[in-house]
Amino acid sequence: MKPTVKEILTYHDGRLTYNDHLIFMQQKASPILFLGRGNAKIDMYRGNFDINDQLTDKVPLFISQTDVTEAKVELTFSFETEQYLKLTAKLDQSQRLNLTFDLLKSDWNRFWIRLAAITDEKIYGCGEQLSYFNLRGRHFPLWTSEPGVGRNKRMQTTQIADLDHAGGDYYNTNFPQTTFISSQKYYCHVDSFLYADFDFSDAQYHELQFWGIPKTLTFETATTFVDLTKRLTELLGRQPVLPDWTNNGVVLGVQGGTDRVVKITKRLLARDVKLAGFWGQDWQGVRLTSFGKRLMWHWQADPTLYPQLHEQIKTWNQQGLKFLAYINPYVANDTEMFKQAAGHHYFAKNNLGEVYLVDFGEFECGVVDFTNPAAFEWFKTVIKTNLIDQGITGWMADFGEYLPTDVVLFDHSDPMEMHNKWPLLWAKCNYEAVHEAKKDGEIVYFMRAGTAGVQKYTPLLWAGDQSVNWSLDDGLAATIPAALSVGMSGFGLSHSDIGGYTSLYGNIRSKELFMRWAEMGSFLPFMRTHEGNRPDDNFQVYDDDEAIDHFARCSQIFVDLTPYRKAIVKENHEDGLPVQRPLFMHYEDDPQTYDIQYEYLFGSDLLVAPVYKADQKRWTVYLPDDKWIHLWSGQAFGQGQHLIEAPLGEIPVFYRRQSKFVAIFKQLKEKYGND
Repeated sequence: MKPTVKEILTYHDGRLTYNDHLIFMQQKASPILFLGRGNAKIDMYRGNFDINDQLTDKVPLFISQTDVTEAKVELTFSFETEQYLKLTAKLDQSQRLNLTFDLLKSDWNRFWIRLAAITDEKIYGCGEQLSYFNLRGRHFPLWTSEPGVGRNKRMQTTQIADLDHAGGDYYNTNFPQTTFISSQKYYCHVDSFLYADFDFSDAQYHELQFWGIPKTLTFETATTFVDLTKRLTELLGRQPVLPDWTNNGVVLGVQGGTDRVVKITKRLLARDVKLAGFWGQDWQGVRLTSFGKRLMWHWQADPTLYPQLHEQIKTWNQQGLKFLAYINPYVANDTEMFKQAAGHHYFAKNNLGEVYLVDFGEFECGVVDFTNPAAFEWFKTVIKTNLIDQGITGWMADFGEYLPTDVVLFDHSDPMEMHNKWPLLWAKCNYEAVHEAKKDGEIVYFMRAGTAGVQKYTPLLWAGDQSVNWSLDDGLAATIPAALSVGMSGFGLSHSDIGGYTSLYGNIRSKELFMRWAEMGSFLPFMRTHEGNRPDDNFQVYDDDEAIDHFARCSQIFVDLTPYRKAIVKENHEDGLPVQRPLFMHYEDDPQTYDIQYEYLFGSDLLVAPVYKADQKRWTVYLPDDKWIHLWSGQAFGQGQHLIEAPLGEIPVFYRRQSKFVAIFKQLKEKYGND
């Protein structure tokens, strides 16, 4: 028999439970809810935000009245003798628990709720988190922004970057999301785009803070992490499968115009590099700044760099090569497109009614106002006409994090709330352009900014602008917890710039770093390189024969893995299981797997442990309880820590002996392995 509401949702003596899981418990020393008043001061500098809040009032609330029926639980919260808020707990049609809140007194703009926790609980998610996978023990402000350079306040790179307002911290992310998964096998998703701070540092409770009243807190439980992930993605949406052409090899990041692209492509193809295509981010022209090589943000082909681009793309397509481009939702104010769009009032305004200009580093841009239906339709047309009709098969849909908090929007919505929602509107603009052009399943665009809801509008993420070094917080290593955390937030397809992007303060990409990053790229859903912000200063694979041959090997492995990769990408689309998975997703009984953040399961049958330090010949790997085969040697391993030979070209990878894809893995050993 199907359980009744009363069996699923219970309330007694200050304790609310759902499927036998304690949601919250009122105690005299620890109230469940608080209300407050605060005045925020937010300064933005090139996508980096200095956020300060002056709290003027904060009151604890206690349950003063209860109304429990067959359908719901209503709790009235008071301070002393005055009623302040009503909480309603009820189940939806899918038997998820929804908590909603009604203010009984106005003018309160800060809200806290404490959810029950246990001491040894682990927490994952909150969007894309790059420094920590298990979030327990720390708080995480959830606000979309530049992740910052360095992202570790103890490191010299970040300290130098802070002098220019560009240094990051462990919680800075392009993709924050008010969703987390607990090791107690429940998820909590909050329907809110308000500034939030999720604090998981207390042993007895998780405290979620919002600058406003959230719409809904949704909970669901499951008996396994696999089932829980399926349920979360049923709520949030899932990505489509990737186009077949993405399996043909690497998407090479290369710039400089048609002649240079052709020359470099020929060289790589001659040395057996498998190319699906190339990504010409400077297709619309170049702008040089002190930061490095930037682009002309007017979203039309540059006739000097790429003459007759439409015809050239046809030629490349005949050669089996796709051309990808770049676009973002801003327009530089020194372009003709800006003048035309400003004349139609397509940009967000300042308080004087003028176009709000955002500083992007030695040039300024207007913000396409997606709350204006005419502006939204116009920018969709720009994508359809200037990209899709040109034959462009994909693009980086960059930014989305920069909405200032003092803009005036067309629909007069609060920019403090719209700021976190902006990546969703940007994703939807791209999605509708592709869908209306009837190019679903052919075009792939990838974003770095995100929030809840982009899952169904964005086919692919990339991890943002990592430094071109070995740092844990901002280098190759950071992309692993980034993929795992966003996977636990319901988004299962991610990748990163092979070689990193940001070269500042003496950080220069090395040959070894590129080669190790390329090895990891072989075991990702999408393989793409980047020349970086200072291409001439950094190592480029096409300048070194040894690196090209190593790159060819990585690209060939990627292509040879296609049947397996397509299967797990399809699994993400159909069941919501991320392509890169934490070890505990399939090995729940192994307590050591819950704190591993620099290894991942690629699907259920491959375990990948990227080498993320320089000058390593061996690498320590933890294997959960199963029968594992080392991909390159064929040697069998069991559970435990193992010191593995890991020369360049042999990233530590293991496959399950019981996998139905064993034949593919054995072929890789025969083709690329050692004896």
